[in-house]
Amino acid sequence: MFKNINKVVQTLVITDFFINSAFGSFGPVFAIFITQQITGGSASVAGYATAAYWLVKSIVQLPIARFLDRADGERKHFWAMFLGFFITGFVPIAYLFATKPIHLYAIESVHGFIMAWAVPAWYAIFTRHVDKWRISFEWSLESVFSVGLATAAASALGGYVYDHYGYYVLFLSAGIIAVLASFILLGLMKHLMPIKGQERVSPEKHGRHK
Repeated sequence: MFKNINKVVQTLVITDFFINSAFGSFGPVFAIFITQQITGGSASVAGYATAAYWLVKSIVQLPIARFLDRADGERKHFWAMFLGFFITGFVPIAYLFATKPIHLYAIESVHGFIMAWAVPAWYAIFTRHVDKWRISFEWSLESVFSVGLATAAASALGGYVYDHYGYYVLFLSAGIIAVLASFILLGLMKHLMPIKGQERVSPEKHGRHK
């Protein structure tokens, strides 16, 4: 599957596989956890918590992406991605200390802010290093392997762990996996484009004006 694919794309896909596996493991039982373990927890609370994540992420991601695009080279993108994935690994662990709906809303808001840094940085590095003669295949590899298969396997395993060992083991395991997965990204440092190594194309060069 990874034959003849460059190391940067391989590393990004493999890291994403473990990150998505970690968070996909408790996706199917998150609402159950909220209704059983959070004071006043309900399906509405689960919905509001999810909305908090997506609302914060949607509001701040575009300004953050614009800020990252101003950087020369990939070092700023790398650290935004690495620190984002590393910190987000503590989100499942933070759930263990949540007892009220407001705790969940705060955790999910912080989660959304963190991922607003990590996601555009991941996209930027992947896009620059994707093999140009296999663009469709390598983006599809990310979609199938790191999203589809990871979520499918993790969802099934997560449900089993929740039933047999409880939410403490499930969330703690998910957090540890996500934190450890972020360190895989350190292998990218020697492959980052130098400060003046990336081409910038202005609209004026090609006769295009806004």
